[in-house]
Amino acid sequence: MTNRRMFIRSFTSSLLVSQVIAFGQPAPRVSRIGILGNTDAAAWNAFRQGMRDLGYVDGRNIAMEWRWANGSAARYPELATELVQLKVDLIVTSSTQATLAAKQATRAIPIVMFNSAYPDKIGLVESLAHPGGNVTGFSNVTTELTGKRLELLREISPRVTRLALLWNPDSPIEVIGHRESVATAAAVGVEIQSIEVRSPTEHAAAFEAVIASRANALHVNGNPVNFKNFQQIIDFALGSRLPSSFEERTFVEAGGLFSYASSFADTYRRGAAYVDKILRGEKPGDLPIQQPTRFEFVINLKTARALGLAVPRALQLRADETIQ
Repeated sequence: MTNRRMFIRSFTSSLLVSQVIAFGQPAPRVSRIGILGNTDAAAWNAFRQGMRDLGYVDGRNIAMEWRWANGSAARYPELATELVQLKVDLIVTSSTQATLAAKQATRAIPIVMFNSAYPDKIGLVESLAHPGGNVTGFSNVTTELTGKRLELLREISPRVTRLALLWNPDSPIEVIGHRESVATAAAVGVEIQSIEVRSPTEHAAAFEAVIASRANALHVNGNPVNFKNFQQIIDFALGSRLPSSFEERTFVEAGGLFSYASSFADTYRRGAAYVDKILRGEKPGDLPIQQPTRFEFVINLKTARALGLAVPRALQLRADETIQ
């Protein structure tokens, strides 16, 4: 009986000690990640899935702070400052303008960019191989993209000779991209008609300028300004019977003719791995800038038929997706 009492007393004491030790241990640290982007587009689901695949669950072992500009790039500095004041551990950005704002807001908090163009040419990083500083991530531009879109446009609509380009000259990367577009188009016999759009309020005037330019095709840069009024742009292109090319599939799903660009879903999913590396202690300046590895070609065949265009069967087979 005595031995039984001693055993129970010993077991009870051990249990209490283990509970005291358990309750005395600090809770696992929850990392805070700031998200700075234009809108909560579908590609962010790929990032969420990528994080889950690596064992991160929002609200459990990470806390996501989402901030959206909703078509107003001028809001990026304010939103970036908010994230810095929240003392997030890392900031993820989804465009060059968002990345520029984040870097201006902090040189200490790591930044992982997903869709930035020419980061080495505009001072975001020292070089693609050795970024240095607090910024790393993924570029969405290669020199071949502009030429490839023109090639596809001419295959779908061989009569294209004058291409109206909706772009924002206030964006430093679009200034670089515009020069490349003009040079590339000239090499294949296409004349670029420059249509500047600095804010969503300027689209109505831009549409009039496109008509006045007598362009017979339209290309729309994938910036926050154009994204804000994407349905108006699509409706204008259809109403004006202009074959249209884009950098984001969202425009094609809404009625645009085709898009060709790096796969946002692939980039965002791969981006989760860079976030994981930094949370585990690696320095962003030591992680090289990644180039696109997967490209996405989407054609809206319904729109092609409405424009009287017969998309070659071989081209349809090359598409990643066709919208009927």
